[in-house]
Amino acid sequence: MQAEAIKYPWAEELEKTVVNSLVTSFGLDFLLFKDKEGGDVDTIYNVRKDIWGTDQEKQQYTERQVYSGKDYHSHTNYIDTGRRDKALQQEGKLHDTYRNRIMEHDKQRNLDHVISAKEIHDDAGRFLTGLSGVELANQNSNLQTTSESINKSKNSTPIDEYLNRLPNLINGHRETLAKDQNRLADMPRDTKEQQHKARELEDKIRKNDEKIKQLESVDHEEMRKRDAEARINYNQQINFEYYTGSKFLKQTAKASSLAGLKMGTRQMLGLVLAEVWFELREQIPMIFEKNKKNFEFGQFIEGIKDTLQGIWRRIQARFQDFLISFKDGVFAGVLGSATTTLFNIFATTQKTSIKIIREMWGHLVKAIKLMIFNPDRLSLVELCKAVVSVLSVGVATLVGSAAYAELLPLCSFPFGSELAAFAGALVTGVITLGLNYFLLYSSMAQKLWNYVGSIMPHAATVEKFQLINSELDRYLVELGRLEFNLDADEFATFSNELIACNDEIQKGMLLKEEVAKREIELPFEMGNAESTRKWLTSLIK
Repeated sequence: MQAEAIKYPWAEELEKTVVNSLVTSFGLDFLLFKDKEGGDVDTIYNVRKDIWGTDQEKQQYTERQVYSGKDYHSHTNYIDTGRRDKALQQEGKLHDTYRNRIMEHDKQRNLDHVISAKEIHDDAGRFLTGLSGVELANQNSNLQTTSESINKSKNSTPIDEYLNRLPNLINGHRETLAKDQNRLADMPRDTKEQQHKARELEDKIRKNDEKIKQLESVDHEEMRKRDAEARINYNQQINFEYYTGSKFLKQTAKASSLAGLKMGTRQMLGLVLAEVWFELREQIPMIFEKNKKNFEFGQFIEGIKDTLQGIWRRIQARFQDFLISFKDGVFAGVLGSATTTLFNIFATTQKTSIKIIREMWGHLVKAIKLMIFNPDRLSLVELCKAVVSVLSVGVATLVGSAAYAELLPLCSFPFGSELAAFAGALVTGVITLGLNYFLLYSSMAQKLWNYVGSIMPHAATVEKFQLINSELDRYLVELGRLEFNLDADEFATFSNELIACNDEIQKGMLLKEEVAKREIELPFEMGNAESTRKWLTSLIK
């Protein structure tokens, strides 16, 4: 393993990784993508926290109509429900859920919006759907009759918040009651005016005492349960209307498409810029060396021309790779944007999280393509190694992105952002090499990969066939020397043609032609897979 470690091209691989990171994740990425908290698509969860994906929706919400209680309390169902509950109270059948008891005949009755009308009117999530606040507030699920004291003390406060401050509210009334009682005890009652004032204070004390009793009768558990039921029904309508509506789907499609195009562009331009850099790195020292002693402008221009031609040749040679990279980037960008939007339905994603999701999908797409298509026809172990290598680059990029995010606020000086980007790319490169070497070339990894290879189905059979194939190649070469009756030039030509073959199919065609030309008898029929399989099986036995 030590010898292998020495041969590992650390410097070359580090340069490639850092350059690719600089021109993609830490260069074009921050140029093309303007990540912001919550992403580019509005979600109910985010807008309720005043985090908007689009400026247009935010502006419309800011300029919304001012709340008017008259609109909400003049709705037909609100009036009809009040009349119905009045009749039930007179019959002794009106249930006050807030207190979990029947409403008394002689008590003042109020109809309360469980979720207050003002809260519904100002709900950014409701506004995003375009649903009528008046209609939502006056559904049967959101109307509850209770005592006047409870309704007025609750006002537009959410029930959880109201119940939390209810003990302090009761204590405040008790303190006022005690002061009034003490004041009443000291009041003179000699004149009619004094007696009138005393009666007014007695009436005030009676009403305050009744208010305290009403507030103390609140059933916290039942009140919270009633609130939860109303909110479940309310939020179900909001979520269904918005997430199945055209507004959300159009925003999502637009954001995903743009992210896909940007990601594809980033990946393709990143490869192009990397190739440009590698060509310049090779050619610039040569141009400098040629011109440092005797500078000739014509020779300098010629060197620049050769460099540009070299860059163009590199780009032409890898044009197919650029297209594949663009396509993979589009898929990764779309999936990354869709995943970010999905997360934002339930929680707010931060800027760094959005980049992490995008980078992970960029490498997951490559890994999935490898596993499904296996374009190089790799064995299981080699395929696993390739997938692990791709994923390790993804992990390293995430760590590098996190390092960049931490360093950026600290580097507020000139060229600080560029320095932070370089540091992030360097971290990405070092971790990529470290992970790759550990997962692929370390002694522990070698033992693991050997073990995986040994437990593969028919691993021993595969090894035997590989040995047989190698032996066949050697035998055919020897056979050519002994029986083909080739002279040295013919044999050299045949050998070069055999070596130049890129795959087994080309080798087979070349050998078949020679066998037919030399009239050689073989123990199997060339081109017949079944005949070849039977002969190989007989060799194993």
